Amino acid sequence: MTSAAPNLGYGIGWRPQIDLTVEALAGTGTGTRTRSGSGSGSEEPPGSVDFVEAVAENIDPRRLPASLRALRAGGTPVIPHGVSLSLGGAERPDPVRLAHLASCAAALGSPLVSEHIAFTRAGGLDAGHLLPVPRTREALAVVAENIRIAQDQLPVPLALENIAPLLAWPTDELTEGQFLGELADRTGTLLLVDVANLHTAHVNLGTDPLRVLDELPLERLGYVHVAGGVERDGVWHDTHTHPVTGPVLELLTELALRTRIPGVLLERDGDYPPDAELTAELG
Repeated sequence: MTSAAPNLGYGIGWRPQIDLTVEALAGTGTGTRTRSGSGSGSEEPPGSVDFVEAVAENIDPRRLPASLRALRAGGTPVIPHGVSLSLGGAERPDPVRLAHLASCAAALGSPLVSEHIAFTRAGGLDAGHLLPVPRTREALAVVAENIRIAQDQLPVPLALENIAPLLAWPTDELTEGQFLGELADRTGTLLLVDVANLHTAHVNLGTDPLRVLDELPLERLGYVHVAGGVERDGVWHDTHTHPVTGPVLELLTELALRTRIPGVLLERDGDYPPDAELTAELG
């Protein structure tokens, strides 16, 4: 199934702690509710967000948070973002998790859903973390079949994201760009390119992010993630709690010079800054 990416614009990750801030950025805030999370500021910023992304595992599609209902009613697209489907594993996708992701998309009226090229479970154990897939021809065939299974059950197109790696497998036969490109060619899936994760791979594994961009089929680009991180003892940690750094923005610029970007979204998870600071980072 090959699908074209919708025009999304600029986005931010929706989180309960900043729900009213996100509503205000999207121009759907009413000022009649109290913040459901801890809050980060009192003044509502001007509308500057075109779409949002919500972690699917944190949503009950039968009882959507009021904030997500308000965003949908106001016409702001909401993309469910999965973190536990384990499409990169040797086991077939969990039907329950897959049905949950599909239900989230249906409940939110989403234009697409997204997940990671990673595995989180093996042999009955759950790592609780996104682990890199061995980039071998054998693994490629398994992951492609997992993607096709997921696509058959999802009501909207699927976009797949490159992860922030802390390790690589010694058996890799393909580069990250080649692996993602072949998956897109075989399955018709969209790609969610996380430029912060490309920077993580550059620092931690020595990969060339520009080569990855050279090898990707950018016509399959669904949207883009940017996020902050920090380097400690030579290791880059994709924290989502720090401001976006210069090298990540440079990669975003490089990508924009190569292709039209349908959408770009800022991820933030914890240590939320004041609204004015968050708005400035979006700018």
